Amino acid sequence: MTLSSAPMTAARQEAQAFRDELDRILSSSGFARNARLSAFLRFLVERHLDGRDEEIKESLIAVEVFGRKPDYDPRVDSIVRTEAGRLRARLTDYYAGEGNQNPSVIEVPKGGYVPQFRHVIPRELRAARRSGPRMSAAVAVIALGIVVMVGWWRFDERHQPIRIAVLPLENLSQDPAHAYFADGLTDELIRGLSIIEGLAVRSQTSSFAFQGKTRNVREAGRQLDVDYILEGSVLRAGQRLRINAQLVRVRDDLSVWSESFERDLTDAIAIQNDISSSIVNHLRLQLGRGRRRYETSVEAYDFYLEGRALPLEHGLHGVLESIEPFERAIAKDPTFAPAYAGLAAAYAFRSIQFPLDHPLDELDRMRGAANRAVELDPLLAEANAARALAYARDGRWDDAEASFHRAIELDPNRSSTYADFALWLLSVLGRNDEALGQLRIALKTDPLSPDVHLALAATLLATGRYRDAAAECMKMVANDPLTKQCLARTKLGEGRMEEAISLLKNDPNPQSQGFLGYAYARSGRRKEAEVLADHAVLANEQALVFAGLGDTTRTLDALNRMGALGAQRVGMYLNSPELAAVRNDPRVAELRARVGLPN
Repeated sequence: MTLSSAPMTAARQEAQAFRDELDRILSSSGFARNARLSAFLRFLVERHLDGRDEEIKESLIAVEVFGRKPDYDPRVDSIVRTEAGRLRARLTDYYAGEGNQNPSVIEVPKGGYVPQFRHVIPRELRAARRSGPRMSAAVAVIALGIVVMVGWWRFDERHQPIRIAVLPLENLSQDPAHAYFADGLTDELIRGLSIIEGLAVRSQTSSFAFQGKTRNVREAGRQLDVDYILEGSVLRAGQRLRINAQLVRVRDDLSVWSESFERDLTDAIAIQNDISSSIVNHLRLQLGRGRRRYETSVEAYDFYLEGRALPLEHGLHGVLESIEPFERAIAKDPTFAPAYAGLAAAYAFRSIQFPLDHPLDELDRMRGAANRAVELDPLLAEANAARALAYARDGRWDDAEASFHRAIELDPNRSSTYADFALWLLSVLGRNDEALGQLRIALKTDPLSPDVHLALAATLLATGRYRDAAAECMKMVANDPLTKQCLARTKLGEGRMEEAISLLKNDPNPQSQGFLGYAYARSGRRKEAEVLADHAVLANEQALVFAGLGDTTRTLDALNRMGALGAQRVGMYLNSPELAAVRNDPRVAELRARVGLPN
């Protein structure tokens, strides 16, 4: 036997396996398109395999990999630390997705840059039959370690997900204008945790119900029905960022983990990933597959967080206001999928709002943003939900439904997907029982959301369950501008016209004026109803008043004018109990066909 054909030594086999794993990583989609991270990882692995660990230090990496000058000072330039954080995140993504069946793993531990290599225990060895040979002591110890790390719940299908809520991070910055940054980070933490397998994360609306209130973890935990609460603070000073976070067990108010992160502003995304990973480690969970870490500029992320925070602060008006910061985020980074998703959803909501005059290119912008979001990240739940809203706005019902289901599959904790599916598709098409089912699920993940309670009340009204609808109205925030209207509609359904009128007559909401005119007409005060119809400026107001007057022709005319906002508005009103008498008119079938509603 020649020397060249002799079996490789154990060391050479290990080195070859290390190189094979490096090749698999660098040929994956996440690395093949990122020359910078690929070069970084290759440098680390090759220096280590050459026995030159002493050269794997920050100053040399900066020069050799990132082209910095020989006088590079890590105290001034954090390029290596920043890119190392991104490399670790990218490796985590790889092994959660494409590389989840690889026979080995390459890691870059925190606190250094020397890579580590380990073999993965084959599945058949982990599941060795009792009749087979016993595992060696060493393998048994490793297997036990794996069980501890991923958690006992993985092997018990009956175990329920751990319920967790993220309370709004407190803004400690002297500049109150940075409040949006804290709110946006909170929202991003919720989004990041919600796609981790084994966690049931309460949605943003319920969490933000505690903003600005004295913190009582046990009470918050009771109201949110959770096992753990994550709370903390944010201090942004110049280009530095400090986040303090702690995970508290609700049942005994015990802090099970806390940490302070102080880094450059450019590391905001990496800090979120570290917080999520720490929670995973302390709760013994498995990182969900399909997760992606984004690389973007500070400016783009700043605008994106502002866009995420505005709806939390200003409701529907905030959704409309978010268009500008999302567009500015995209201008800074045209590859940032979450910004496209937020923009597409904002356009979809704006396109169905009164009055009727809208930019001519609004729908084209909505479609373009929705499609681009999915192209950039097909595994992003928000992107698929945004495209579902865009499809629904265009009356592409089957495509919209498929996209909603895909978004739910990707992130089953996102309550707004269930609510939007129910409100803007199922209710529009008159599929009220299915809509109720989706809203019940939304309520589990967002129990304090006034939007979910309002949507649930509206759907219950459509089914004639007025008492149940009233109970949902009462769960809304007392000063919510739609609470009175919600309760008044339950009174209308029960025929208690005077009570409805007293709730509606001082409500400035144009839609409420439509319901008031309906109530006047139904109670015999037709002249007052006609006056309201004459003064109404929006078609939906007039449709309600004319329906109350029993004037089907004028009601259908108003609905026709509403058709300029697409099929959703028309379908929603036809599904309401106030227009029940109109639905059987043969002209309604023509109207439905004209706006794109199935009969």
